[in-house]
Amino acid sequence: MIPGLSDKNVVDKRPVVKSYVVGGKKFTFESARLALLANGSAVVRDEDGNYLLTTVGLKDEANPSAAFFPLTVEFQEKYYAAGKIGGNRFMKREGRPSETAVLNSRLIDRPIRPMFPKGSLNEVQIISTILSSSGVSDYGFHGITGASLALQLAGVVEFEGPVSGVRIALTDGGFVFDPTFDVLEKSKLDLTVAGTADAITMVESQGQEIDDSTMLAAFEFAHALIKELCAAQVDFVKEYQKSHALPEFRFTVRETDRELETFVMETVTDELVAPLFGTGKSEFHDRLHDLEDAVIEKFDLAAYAEKVSEDPTLPGVNAVETELREHVYGAVKKKMRAKVLSTRVRLDGRAPGDVRQVRASAGILPKVHGSVLFERGITQALSITTLGGPGDIQIVDDMFEEDTKRYIHHYNFPPFSVGEVKPLRGVGRREVGHGRLAEKALEPVLPPLESFPYFIRVVSEITTCNGSSSMASVCGSSLSLMDAGVPIRAMVAGVAMGMVYDDDTGKYEILSDIQAQEDFLGDLDFKVAGTERGITALQMDCKIAGLSLDVVKRVLEQSRGALGYIRTEMSKELALPRKELSPNAPSILSLTIPVERIRELIGKGGEMIQKICRDFSVEVDVKDDGFVSITAKTQENGQNALAFVKELLREIEPGELLEGKVVKILEGVGAIVELGKQSGMIHISKIAKERVENIEKYVNVGDVVKVKVLTVDKEKGRIGLERIVAE
Repeated sequence: MIPGLSDKNVVDKRPVVKSYVVGGKKFTFESARLALLANGSAVVRDEDGNYLLTTVGLKDEANPSAAFFPLTVEFQEKYYAAGKIGGNRFMKREGRPSETAVLNSRLIDRPIRPMFPKGSLNEVQIISTILSSSGVSDYGFHGITGASLALQLAGVVEFEGPVSGVRIALTDGGFVFDPTFDVLEKSKLDLTVAGTADAITMVESQGQEIDDSTMLAAFEFAHALIKELCAAQVDFVKEYQKSHALPEFRFTVRETDRELETFVMETVTDELVAPLFGTGKSEFHDRLHDLEDAVIEKFDLAAYAEKVSEDPTLPGVNAVETELREHVYGAVKKKMRAKVLSTRVRLDGRAPGDVRQVRASAGILPKVHGSVLFERGITQALSITTLGGPGDIQIVDDMFEEDTKRYIHHYNFPPFSVGEVKPLRGVGRREVGHGRLAEKALEPVLPPLESFPYFIRVVSEITTCNGSSSMASVCGSSLSLMDAGVPIRAMVAGVAMGMVYDDDTGKYEILSDIQAQEDFLGDLDFKVAGTERGITALQMDCKIAGLSLDVVKRVLEQSRGALGYIRTEMSKELALPRKELSPNAPSILSLTIPVERIRELIGKGGEMIQKICRDFSVEVDVKDDGFVSITAKTQENGQNALAFVKELLREIEPGELLEGKVVKILEGVGAIVELGKQSGMIHISKIAKERVENIEKYVNVGDVVKVKVLTVDKEKGRIGLERIVAE
């Protein structure tokens, strides 16, 4: 909050506004206009009408019971920002966050959280609100820059910023900063990067099978922009301080009992840690618990309890026991990291580049459309594919214009997958994020809607997890689509890369296919998904100050070998999509008709399309561009309905010889003949070679006659016929 602010002097506290040009675009930072009682607030806006307010709230009182840093990040979409009422018929207020808002919240949280001191106990709340939107681009990534700037204006001394976020696209013309939705739709790469002036700290990406050199060039382009935005933040804070006093906020950090820490470090020897190596997840936890008990026994809590009874100011027995266990884990972590760096032997005995054993079983669920159990080590992802018609397509309702989604991936992480008991409280942000990552990985290889008019849903049930479950869901989903007969262009595999880094020496080791303990013990989680040709998705989170481009290059190089091995093992179960769709899947047939004939297919009041649906037990969907899809439970029904539609809309051309039934006699004029779903008229002069006075002398209602098409007036829908008379 602004120091000394009151209702009397608020006029004197002028807003601070300054503009910067970054990547050829003008951005303006602003503070001290809105959210005057927030600890820190910042606005990022541009010339297109985007206006993003980010606020920071800090609690002076520490929360000593916090098991982890109590930071909450929210991204708020406001319908009014895009000139939209939104909601439904009964509720016009914004409801639960959209998927886009959830993903943007995670996007801000991931690079900001590591910038605070470990063990911080003060509660921090960051809220980014999009107040005005051009509607042509997603401004969410600027929430990273806004959060960083607001934290600095709040005077958070320990915040290791500034941090900035950028989004770029790759088009035929090169890299584009802050791309519009139209540009993204045609781009080969959609990359969001966060970082400091010195390093990259977070990555989120989707690509059309991008090669490593192109990806590294994109990182270089993005980091150059990040440096400019970080410099702009530093400059703005200096500008702000010219007219406003900057407060100072220092975090309360969990205190460590150095005597206890020293005792544990001396007690936990290499010999005691050795049994933890080469163990599985459950065995590791059992042996770690035994080690904790041994250390506590040596400490002698009973003797300590007597000291507490004599000196009540000492920490309680339970608190000391908890801290001892934490120090044991810290000691184990330190020794394991040292062993990886010195011997290149990992916790489970693997070398740094080794991937756990991969197995896959297709078609294990008999009645679904496609299913695969993918296993890497003991991590299991059961991925199930369901195919639906156009009526099943998902409508995306968020702040922007209503859109549709043809492919969705849902990721479920039940507590039993990690051997825990927890209440089921609905889908969390992690599940939403992992689901979207799998969508990004697989969307580039899906067949186009025109050739495969199905709505596709894949659900990955994580039944057992020992790390890397999100990448297991990518592998399982790729195989599940193939099992369902979806003609994807290429097989997609995914792997989670890790790293152990030593601050003192700068030495590091890249780890392929990290398991759960390596995720906790390590410094990096870099997920890479792709085909044999290149990368389709990336996601990276860093626990250290950031990564240099040299490290990123090494990670990508090492991931290629891991992905190649995984794809080879996946191919042993299914090398190509099945040639036929699952017999359990609906039959969807499609064709494209002239736009001007859509009304004819629908019929007056919809009677024709309703008749088709009723007579053939199908669903018919007609797009504005003339794309027609027919969804049927059986192939026979679908083919019959398609034949009916084709005949209904068949273009009769002059010169054709046809056969039809006479349905009406127009005295003195001619005869109306039914030609399938259309009709034409034989003029009285074309009924016979001689002059005709009485039409019924030659043809009658119900007669089947052979005719030749003389004229077709498409505008008026008239067909002129001539009766063919046998010689």
